[in-house]
Amino acid sequence: MEAPAFLDIEASGFGRSSYPIEVGYVLPDGSSFCSLIRPAPHWTHWDPAAEKIHHIQREMLAQYGRSVIEVAQLLNDRLHGRTVFSDGWAHDYPWLAALYEEAEMAPSFKLDSLRSLLSEREALDWEATRLLMSHSMVGVRHRASADARLLQSTLMRLRAG
Repeated sequence: MEAPAFLDIEASGFGRSSYPIEVGYVLPDGSSFCSLIRPAPHWTHWDPAAEKIHHIQREMLAQYGRSVIEVAQLLNDRLHGRTVFSDGWAHDYPWLAALYEEAEMAPSFKLDSLRSLLSEREALDWEATRLLMSHSMVGVRHRASADARLLQSTLMRLRAG
């Protein structure tokens, strides 16, 4: 069975004012992409609690981030026509929408919830399997593409039995 594509987004915070600061994905063939996003001028919210989780400083975004237009275009080019899955759809969807709205573009791919892939048994076993897989990825930083790879690996482990 082919592994589905997964996408993850790191953000400036957790509330309504938050915005995407990094996006990453992993494709069925295992190839991945990750990019920091330079905030739009009016994206000013910054939550230190979120920074403690993702370890991305705002200064890094100014120095290494790509523009929202460049990131949106790269995602459209590389994910065109695909369905990509997220474990945090309720957060990732609005952040993705904010990225595309700011870029004045529309995504050329569909973002769907991980839950739509899982059987009831897989849903029950998900968290324990994810923790097991995360322990096997010791030393991997909490960043968008690494998180997407963890999701993909967890699903494939569940399906392998």
